[in-house]
Parts: sequence; structure tokens; C-alpha cells
Amino acid sequence: MTKQPDERLDDVPDNQGEDEEIIWVSKSEIKRDAEELKRLGAELAHLGKNALEKIPLDEELLAAIELAQRIKKEGRRRQLQLIGKMLRARDVDPIRQALDKLKNRHNQQVALFYKLEALRDRLIDQGYEAINEVIAPYPHADRQQLSSMIRNAQKEKAGNKPLKSSRQIFQYLRKLAES
Repeated sequence: MTKQPDERLDDVPDNQGEDEEIIWVSKSEIKRDAEELKRLGAELAHLGKNALEKIPLDEELLAAIELAQRIKKEGRRRQLQLIGKMLRARDVDPIRQALDKLKNRHNQQVALFYKLEALRDRLIDQGYEAINEVIAPYPHADRQQLSSMIRNAQKEKAGNKPLKSSRQIFQYLRKLAES
């Protein structure tokens, strides 16, 4: 008994007329993508609880990240692999955008601190001439309090004493910048 060809195969449409392009992805590229998602998961696991609240994560992923934060050594590596695997099934663009936004905010704070440190150093070195540099951007600054802190900082610097007034100037400038 010989088998007859299945008649249903004749009804399959031929795709010769269509221009469908098949995109082949190499095994190495798949591995690189998986490693990148693992790194993203590790980066999420290093964030604090407050920062994680600002990132759009579902409950299952958030629970896995919180578990990874509690685990140490070998178990942590396996948990990070699990987080990477979970990220493969999700749209990671909103997560990356929120993470970039957090990083940028941190970078802006660091830049502001460097700027305030430089301003503090100019105030101590130049004295009263540099007070106008503070008064221009912060008109509500107290000129008299600032000048007394500068005077104390210059005395401490000249006497090789701990720079208590210098720290006070920085804290005052930071308070002005935040308000």
C-alpha cells in the first residue's frame, strides 16, 4: 500500500510573489542581548528602595529585585540571571528611560556640588570681592552672615586649623541653591 500525497498540501499558498524578508539573528547577538539585560538587572538590584519606586516595574520583577538585594554570593548571581531572564519577556525601554533619568539627576547634583565647592573656594581666597558672585544668582542671601563666615574661614586657613567655617559656607550655599 503506497501513501498518496496529502491533498491539503496543495492548498498551501505560495509566497513567491510577496517580499517578506527574514532577519537572521546570530547566536552571539542573542547572548550579547541576554548579557546586557543581566547587567540592567544588576544595575536595578544596586538601586535603593526609593529609586526603585520611580521605575515602572511589575510586582513579580520588583519582588525578584528585592530578593536579589537580600541575597549574597552565589545565590545573588543566580538571582541576577533570573532577573535578566524575566527582563527578556518585558519591554525594557521604559525601565531604561527611568534609569537614565535617575542617573542624570544624580549627575546634575554632583555638578552642582562641584560648582558650589568652587564658589566657596573663591569666596575664601578672594574675600569680599567674591560675595557679589553669590548675591547675583541668590539675591536672598544674607551678605553679613556670609562675610562673617568668610572671615572665620580665612582665619582658620591661615592658622592651619580645621576648616569648620569652610564647611558652613558650603552648607549655606547648598541651602541657597536648593531654595
